[in-house]
Amino acid sequence: MLISRAPVRISFFGGGTDYPEYFLHHGGAVLATAIDKFSYVTASSFPSHLFDYLIRVSYRKVELVKTVEDIEHKVYRECLKFCGLDKDIELHNVADLPAFTGLGSSSAFTVSLLQALHSFKGEFIKPLDLAYEAIYVERHLVNDRVGCQDQLMSAMGGFNLVEFRTEEDIAVNRVAISPQRLAEFESHIFIVFTGIKRRASKVVEKQLKRVADNTETLKQMRKMVDQGWNILTSNQSLSAFGELLDKAWVAKRSLDTVISNPEIDNMYQLGKEAGAWGGKLLGAGAGGFMLFFAPPEVHPKLAKAFANHQVLSVKINAPSSQIIFS
Repeated sequence: MLISRAPVRISFFGGGTDYPEYFLHHGGAVLATAIDKFSYVTASSFPSHLFDYLIRVSYRKVELVKTVEDIEHKVYRECLKFCGLDKDIELHNVADLPAFTGLGSSSAFTVSLLQALHSFKGEFIKPLDLAYEAIYVERHLVNDRVGCQDQLMSAMGGFNLVEFRTEEDIAVNRVAISPQRLAEFESHIFIVFTGIKRRASKVVEKQLKRVADNTETLKQMRKMVDQGWNILTSNQSLSAFGELLDKAWVAKRSLDTVISNPEIDNMYQLGKEAGAWGGKLLGAGAGGFMLFFAPPEVHPKLAKAFANHQVLSVKINAPSSQIIFS
């Protein structure tokens, strides 16, 4: 047996510019970090000649099948076909967090699965190549309406400014700050669950139809990536980062009415009133986790304001997808 794990992510700036529908024309970028919450895949071999099935996959349900084509779960099916595996394998998935919550868990699963399958075959794959494969599988084999940042962050890990040129040409720039600055930054993060789960692809579908109308706003959101980088890598106060997040959320909300709703707006206002400089919904919008950026001394007020919600404690700059047991 072997076990792989791949991290989910927090995206601060540039979300929406990581879709080819936008970046192939204007160039895109995000400022994001992997966090210490993971999707795990176990892979083990078994003698199928002793069973009445050739492949076993497990997630919320268990599938025992005689051919890869019989697998209902699209990602399992397409990844197995992509890696050329058609029998004598058993796969199981568990995750630290639920799906559809804005942290890129679906892509983390795809990355973790591909990592496991390559290792199962005795193959080494570079992190960036793993990201490219996951993007290809999700966008062209599974045909999900997804961007390209989640797979990249999950495969590469770390805290990065990522530039998107094409689906096969992505540049990863590590955020070069001291451990002390990193720890200070991390202490300002406060994440709360809205209680709303949603499929990102459904939210994104409406946004992608309006890319032409939103081009100028998306260009401004792309510029905020560089501004956020400059704040982090200089001696500027982190309050400037929080205030920039506030501007980014206003811009993101304007992309489509589906991104927010009165419940989410009320939560955001509650966080601002409790002392947060700024924040945003994580992921495509319409639900999931909400990030606030606030000085540590304000966090008790935020916790009190959201006493009826789940608060998520995270560590940033998490490691890349990797095999943790073999």
